[in-house]
Amino acid sequence: MAYTQPAGRLEGPPHRPPQLSHQVAKTATAVTVGGSLMVLSGLTLAATVIGLVLATPLLVIFSPVLVPAAITVFLIFAGFLSSGGFGATASFIFYWMYRYATGKHPIGADQLDRAREKIAHAAKEMKDRAEHLGHQTQQQIKGAVDT
Repeated sequence: MAYTQPAGRLEGPPHRPPQLSHQVAKTATAVTVGGSLMVLSGLTLAATVIGLVLATPLLVIFSPVLVPAAITVFLIFAGFLSSGGFGATASFIFYWMYRYATGKHPIGADQLDRAREKIAHAAKEMKDRAEHLGHQTQQQIKGAVDT
């Protein structure tokens, strides 16, 4: 029998105590699944240990070849991945620079323009200060020579 909820009520179905058959079925299912997973994990552990025992002599015999080969393969893959990443990054940067140069206003152009304005303003201030200090120094030298 389906329980229908009247509109506007947020209560759940009426509370009924679980039947004993439901509890037994849940327990049996949990024990079966849990036991099966425990057996599978034990078999996996045993197979891993057996495989390691069988493979260890071969790994020891071939380690002078396998270790440098593994290092070489790792370095080759790392080189390909890094060069691909650097290439993709460079392509994106060139694309961004092209859009910026052609006036298409790419993402981040506002920040770049603000930074450029701040640098230009700071450079102009430094130039003005240098000119002012230059004039002061010339006046001091001229005053020292006159006396």
